[in-house]
Amino acid sequence: MSNDRDTLIAGLIALAGFLKAHPQVPTSIAPVIIRAFPANGPDDEMRAEVDQVAALLGTEIDPYHLPYDHYMTGIDFGPVRYEFIAILATARARHAAENSYRDCIQTDNTQER
Repeated sequence: MSNDRDTLIAGLIALAGFLKAHPQVPTSIAPVIIRAFPANGPDDEMRAEVDQVAALLGTEIDPYHLPYDHYMTGIDFGPVRYEFIAILATARARHAAENSYRDCIQTDNTQER
């Protein structure tokens, strides 16, 4: 394959063909989500990229995720969803701050059973 996009598409097609040919293989009705992200950069550039993808998809920006500083759009194909998400600077900073304590806390795993 020539690039990651072609490899992903080929894999999805192969999976669909395999599942179609093998109905005895169980599947789930849980949604399948493909997520893509612009490269980290200035918020206005990342929002512009999401706006461009929304125009290609014919979709709007999802207002539900705006309070979390995730600027995103998406489209559904039955239980399969494609999302394009910009994680804005404040969300990245919040995540980094929350994770800065990760290695400072140790749990006591010596409880009697």
